[in-house]
Amino acid sequence: METLRDILDAVAQGVFPPPDGRTTVVAQASHRDAGVLAFTAHAVVFTDEDPRWVYDTLAAVPCDALAAPMNARFLAAFLDRTGRTSETIDAMLVGSPLPGEPALPLKEITDGDHPRIVYARRRRGDVRAWTTEGGVLVLGRGIAGRLEVSVEVDEGVRHRGLGRALVTAARQLAPEPLWAQVAPGNARSMRTFQAAGYRPVGSEALLIAG
Repeated sequence: METLRDILDAVAQGVFPPPDGRTTVVAQASHRDAGVLAFTAHAVVFTDEDPRWVYDTLAAVPCDALAAPMNARFLAAFLDRTGRTSETIDAMLVGSPLPGEPALPLKEITDGDHPRIVYARRRRGDVRAWTTEGGVLVLGRGIAGRLEVSVEVDEGVRHRGLGRALVTAARQLAPEPLWAQVAPGNARSMRTFQAAGYRPVGSEALLIAG
């Protein structure tokens, strides 16, 4: 049986679920994460809930079937059913590893109480973080154990290319495909990741355990 990680690994290599208008339901990879992934004309719901409930609830959503998995009514029902919380629907981007060493001088944070590490551990495992002047880079294991990146740039040094340099450096530190979740309305961040070679592959709604 295909797992959530199987699907994500294939997408990272450019192999997508068939654009057949259907929804695939797979088990959660861990208790921490449930949610919905939307690709071109195909959605993936990862949950330990009864798949029959998922399909019945989707069928009752009053919208085009292709849009139902990301429709607010389905997501609200999903949240109520699972008792989870969610923040937003993000765009999913993925970048392949790059050879060489980062051009930025990076210093790894070894203090486990650092605020950025503490925050990242709420969403990811095996978190590592690095600092450079004006910015922070974080890698960690997120959905189904995939490697995910996030960055933070100080307000005073924005618009100088530091964000792009950080997410490029992340690809050089990563031994495997590297995933990013970006709010679609954050156009600046979307441009930054795309300029660094990350490819948009779909969208996701992550349901977080309380």
